[in-house]
Amino acid sequence: MAETATKLPIKTEKKAPAAPTPAVWAPLEALHGEINRLFETFGGGSWRLPFGRRAFELDLSWPGGMSWGVAPAVDVSEKDKQYDITAELPGLTEKDIEVKTSNGVLTIKGEKKEEKEEREKNYYLSERRYGSFVRSFRLPEGVDADKIEATFAKGVLTVVLPKSAEAQKSEKKITVKAA
Repeated sequence: MAETATKLPIKTEKKAPAAPTPAVWAPLEALHGEINRLFETFGGGSWRLPFGRRAFELDLSWPGGMSWGVAPAVDVSEKDKQYDITAELPGLTEKDIEVKTSNGVLTIKGEKKEEKEEREKNYYLSERRYGSFVRSFRLPEGVDADKIEATFAKGVLTVVLPKSAEAQKSEKKITVKAA
């Protein structure tokens, strides 16, 4: 039986952004900084992705703690008429995920709560696991924020950021001529 994707509501906030929370835990932060400096000097700081982050830049800080230890895997791709963001979120349901836009920033939040209890004749087992994550992306210019859609199926969240008609028209292919 095929599983259908569930559409998630996109919340839009108009209030000013809150001050960033200081990083509680940042593994390999020094190595991260050194690698960033290496690529900045190598490429003159010009290795940028569509969402304003430098290539190879990872956000390893987790304010608020996260039992998964690292950020969930996220892929960002650009197509002719849209940008796609896909995030692998195994073990979560659409009720555990929140997607919203505010002041030109797309934020994906998730929280996992798992409790397990077993009672047998010789033992009693009780386990609890809690964790949350937040990933934010600056919306690229030309995205129609009112038409952003999010779907969740088989543990994968897909957020579609459609380009506005003006952004699609502004692209122009330039022919390369032999010298």
